[in-house]
Amino acid sequence: MTRVTRDLGDTMQKDAVPAVSADVIFASLRFPNYKIGANDQIMETKGDPKVLSMKEVVARETAQLLEQQKRMSVRDLASKFEKGLAAAAKLSEEARLREATSLEKHVLLKKLRDALQSLKGRVAGRNMDDVEEAIAMVEALAVQLTQREGELIQEKTEVKKLTNFLKQASADAKKLVDEERAFARSEIDNARAAVQRVEEALQEHERMSQASGKQDLEQLMKEVQEARRIKMLHKPSKVMDMEHELQALRAQLAEKSRHYLRLQKELSRMKKGDENVPQLYELEGTETLGSYLQIQPCSDNPPEVSKCSIQWYRVSPESEKKELISGATKSVYAPEPFDVGRTLQVDIISEGLQITLSTTGPIEPAAGLGTYVEALVRKHDTEFNVVLTQTNGSHHPAESIHVLHVGKMRVKLNKGKTTIAKEYYSSSMQLCGVRGGGNAAAQAIFWQPKQGLSFVLAFESERERNAAIMLARRFAFDCNIILAGPDPRAPLVK
Repeated sequence: MTRVTRDLGDTMQKDAVPAVSADVIFASLRFPNYKIGANDQIMETKGDPKVLSMKEVVARETAQLLEQQKRMSVRDLASKFEKGLAAAAKLSEEARLREATSLEKHVLLKKLRDALQSLKGRVAGRNMDDVEEAIAMVEALAVQLTQREGELIQEKTEVKKLTNFLKQASADAKKLVDEERAFARSEIDNARAAVQRVEEALQEHERMSQASGKQDLEQLMKEVQEARRIKMLHKPSKVMDMEHELQALRAQLAEKSRHYLRLQKELSRMKKGDENVPQLYELEGTETLGSYLQIQPCSDNPPEVSKCSIQWYRVSPESEKKELISGATKSVYAPEPFDVGRTLQVDIISEGLQITLSTTGPIEPAAGLGTYVEALVRKHDTEFNVVLTQTNGSHHPAESIHVLHVGKMRVKLNKGKTTIAKEYYSSSMQLCGVRGGGNAAAQAIFWQPKQGLSFVLAFESERERNAAIMLARRFAFDCNIILAGPDPRAPLVK
């Protein structure tokens, strides 16, 4: 009989399989899975290709750490390196366990091969061929195990290098953190010391300024005034010459303006046909805001003005109706902002005779006053230096300097730190120009904060007086209050 044996030539060459040594190390914690492929070849079943090995995971994490190193803070970098160091220690521990498990697998393979060799001598025929195939398979597994052993050794070396790198990086990061912290503390201490020095210097400067600043300023002003006086006495400048020329021109202009007004009045009388009627009185003064008008006799024996009954009116050019000006019963009247654009008239009654005088035209506005008031409107509170001359109609005994505050919501009168009066805009408040008072009428106002309390205040100039009136009326109008003088609802007279 012919013995039929299985040909294993296509599966594996026996001479190509080296002997398995006793110190072979396994590279995996589990026994690999195999299957018989085409032509009876042994094939290893591969795992999920998507699952990364531990080596690839460590390499990817290291690359991400190096990329993020530039944009991470020093503290976060140190924390990352510490985590990497812990991961490297874990990898080292896993490699040690794999080494022990690989040794156990080599021992098992050696025992399995020895058992198959012992079994080979006891069987014959087909069973002997199966045993030889099994022995060849075990030897192939040993070869693959040896290859995995080399890869494990290389991986272990790389893990050690990575561990050393992470340890060094962690130490450098901690050192950098300590240096930055020390530098920051030093900068903070230096900044605090500098701030303290500046505060001490400011306090010292403030004390010295309070002690000597006022005296030095007064002394300097005196010296400057004295130097200017000496310079003017010994060497008059062109500026002084120009000032003298301007004063002369102003005087000439005022004289020409009065002459012009006189001619206008004569021309007006001639047009009316009463040029032959003797004129007893006339109005003297510039018909502009900031001046004052005064009744002057212009004949030989006119009745005394002080004994006459006087009443001033403002006449609107559109309606030609006279509006009685309450309280304007003196021979002197200073136009106020309400009179701009209107003609002023005055009735003089003496011994049954009534004489009516009027301005030649509407009252002209003051030059630049509107722009000045618009600039003051943008402020929340404007201060004016004033002199208190009357309180509740009685002369104030001590004419001292006060400060009048005109604000968006209220008007306040102070003397130093003492508040004399402070009232919000209301229907009971009155504010207008003084209606009388001689030559100073153009610089004074009448102010009634509330019923039962009134003041007469004199300003430094006519411009300040008119600006205060216009500013207060502007703010009061914003509060829906019409701010005027006494009896603002006086009836119109035809």
